Amino acid sequence: MSVPPYVEIAKRLKGLREALEFSPEELAHKLGVSPEEVLGYEAGDREIPVSYLFEVAKVCGVDLTVLIAGKEAHLHSYALVREGKGLSVERRKDYAYKSLAYKFSGRRMEPFLVTVPSKKEEELNFNTHAGQEFIYMLKGKLEIRLGDDVLILEPGDSLYFSSRTPHALRGVDGDAEFLDVIV
Repeated sequence: MSVPPYVEIAKRLKGLREALEFSPEELAHKLGVSPEEVLGYEAGDREIPVSYLFEVAKVCGVDLTVLIAGKEAHLHSYALVREGKGLSVERRKDYAYKSLAYKFSGRRMEPFLVTVPSKKEEELNFNTHAGQEFIYMLKGKLEIRLGDDVLILEPGDSLYFSSRTPHALRGVDGDAEFLDVIV
C-alpha cells in the first residue's frame, strides 16, 4: 500500500514550524486558523488544501515548492515550464494540480493548471482561505459554488473572487481544466 503524498508534506510542515521555533498556537495565530487545524495537518492523517500550504509558505518565508516537493526553487529571472511538465501537486484526490511556477524563487502568486472531475453534488468539498483567486477556463465546463451562488464557466470564461468566500468545484459532464492563480 502506498503512502499518500500529504503524509510527506505533513512532515515538512511540522519540521518547518519546529525549525522556526513556532508553537502550534503561534503559527495558528499567524495563519488565522486554530491550533487544532495546524496539528491536524501536521499529523498526516488528512488531505491538506493547497491554499493552506500557500499561506504557511508565505508566513514562514519559504517557497511553496519546499512544502510540496521538499526542494528549493532556484530560478530568479524566469522559469519556463513546458506543456505537461508542471510539478504535480498530489495532495488531494478531489482535483489534479500542476504547479506552473515551481522553479521560480520568490513568487508572489501561485499559478496552477487544475483538472476537476465530474462528481455528485453531495461530494462537493467547500474550502475557504486567505487571499484571492483567478480562474481562466481552458477545457470542459466547471461548476463553481461561491457561497449560495452557482456559476457555470466554459472555455474562455474567467472568474476573480475572494478566497474567503466558501467555494467548491466540480466538472460538468466530464473533466474541467483551468488556470488557477492564487494570490
